[in-house]
Amino acid sequence: MTALELLAPARTAEIGIAAIDCGADAVYIAGPAFGARQAAGNSVEDIARLCEYAHRFGVRIYATVNTIVYEEELEEARSLVDALAKAGVDALIIQDPAVLEMARSAGIIAHASTQCAIRTPEKARFTESLGYGRLVLERELSLEQIKAIRTAVNAEIEFFVHGALCVCYSGQCYLSEYLTGRSANRGECAQACRNLYNLEDASGKVLVRNKALLSLKDFNLLHRLEELADAGVCSFKIEGRLKSESYVRNVVKAYSEALDALIARRPDQYRRSSFGEVRGGFAPNLDKTFNRGYTELFLDGKRGQWSSMDAPKSMGEYVGTVKQLTRDGLVIAPATHTLQLSNGDGFAFVGKDGGIGGFRADVCEGYTIRCKRVEGLQEGMDLYRNISAAFEKELEVQRPERVIRVSADIRFIDDAIEVAATAEDGRKADIKETTASEAALNPQRMLETIKNQLEKRSGHYAFSVRSLEAGDTLPFMPASFLNGIRRSLAEQLDRLPVNTLPLQEGKEDLSENAPEVLDYKANIANSKDRSLYASRGTRQMEQAYELAHRPGAELMRSKYCIRHELGLCPKQGKAQKAGPLFLRNGKERLQLTFHCAQCEMTVSAYRI
Repeated sequence: MTALELLAPARTAEIGIAAIDCGADAVYIAGPAFGARQAAGNSVEDIARLCEYAHRFGVRIYATVNTIVYEEELEEARSLVDALAKAGVDALIIQDPAVLEMARSAGIIAHASTQCAIRTPEKARFTESLGYGRLVLERELSLEQIKAIRTAVNAEIEFFVHGALCVCYSGQCYLSEYLTGRSANRGECAQACRNLYNLEDASGKVLVRNKALLSLKDFNLLHRLEELADAGVCSFKIEGRLKSESYVRNVVKAYSEALDALIARRPDQYRRSSFGEVRGGFAPNLDKTFNRGYTELFLDGKRGQWSSMDAPKSMGEYVGTVKQLTRDGLVIAPATHTLQLSNGDGFAFVGKDGGIGGFRADVCEGYTIRCKRVEGLQEGMDLYRNISAAFEKELEVQRPERVIRVSADIRFIDDAIEVAATAEDGRKADIKETTASEAALNPQRMLETIKNQLEKRSGHYAFSVRSLEAGDTLPFMPASFLNGIRRSLAEQLDRLPVNTLPLQEGKEDLSENAPEVLDYKANIANSKDRSLYASRGTRQMEQAYELAHRPGAELMRSKYCIRHELGLCPKQGKAQKAGPLFLRNGKERLQLTFHCAQCEMTVSAYRI
């Protein structure tokens, strides 16, 4: 039976705990340094606290140590890896091979980050041979490509299913470093792909003006989990280590319910990788949380409309058009008459200049909104709600709870009650207590009292009576006596470690050779990396781009194609050839080259 894992992001330990309560089987979080989202760092102490909570449910914690590491940082990185091991993390997510050796020394399982740019069976086999137990694949893959990689390796396969999309192949984007000196491979991405650009031809003629031409919609594979599982994916990853707690809770609960439904259909083949049932709480709705519109990208091996060039920020749900501007706000013509607005709702619109405007409502009365004057808002414009105050309140107030199910078998022997409890992960506890000498006057009511008291919650355990053996008479037992039995069983279970399902360990295979020549896109940043690749047959290697900028270098490569998005692709039957185009942002000019044989586009530093 295959264990399926829902992997949630956490900017903080508190968000990680919220994700667990909503159904996450694993959480990934950054420590104080070397995480690919520098703004989402946490202390080792907070990570240890998250591990303690997670391990109650057999939930795993993965720490991201997935930046490239410079020579002078190697000892700092080693100290962090050792500290994370002591904190109890279950695995490290790694890009730099030097950190892999540190993880091995610390006895921690290593997962190859999506920053490793794994998109072919050959790259997957080599990466696995370094000693990774899991491979986090590129997002721009089809189901058939995922299946081919699954067939080529023994490592576990992790795949993103939701959240923001990088426009280029992960780990090989140097646009932010080139434009701002802030490296994506160092956790400092400036998100230049969300900037507004003009599109020009070789003569300088503007073809498209002031659009976020490199911005993609967000990933949403909520309805494709079964196909991914059948293709060999065991871990379904949600992007969002910079996202809010309400975002994480909403998305995690939606995907957790979808996984539960999949497993209910195929219980003999799939199960969850952690324990605990999520009870109560809000009804998730992915349309009401941050998104730029949704796409399934290349999953079916076909191109679609992937771009969010008109709305690189979260627009939310379409609610209607601006019918009238008033002295203290506006009136909207609703898209549907079932629309309900609330005080504090947030709205977005696309201005005449292509920029995104937004405002918060002070008071909503029907379809009349009172608010401060909104610069750039005009009558007739489409309006979107990107913050639903009512839904945010529901997320805050109606919090789900996660419980470990415990079944209890009860029997009476002479003057004693015996209770044997079994938690859903297999832990066992038992207790035998002497009962009162007098018999209960009403055996049926006593029986109901036993069930009612022993089927209550104790901490994060939810007890249920599986069997009860009793004769014609029952001893009288007060509720406090029965509650004490239940609490004692919970305390016994707490003292036992959860029977967590094991992660797959990596195994080094020295027979797999590296390419003889590696360019800057291998991200080689220290002597440990150079020694490893040299030992695997590499004879020539360049330094990482961050250490040596190259004039005219390829800054990103992508399955996304601006020509295709604009209907200018030669394969769409257009007569023109796929010659270079250019992106202009102020004084900066970037060259777009179209590789039609590979169906890829590259962005390069333009050389005059």
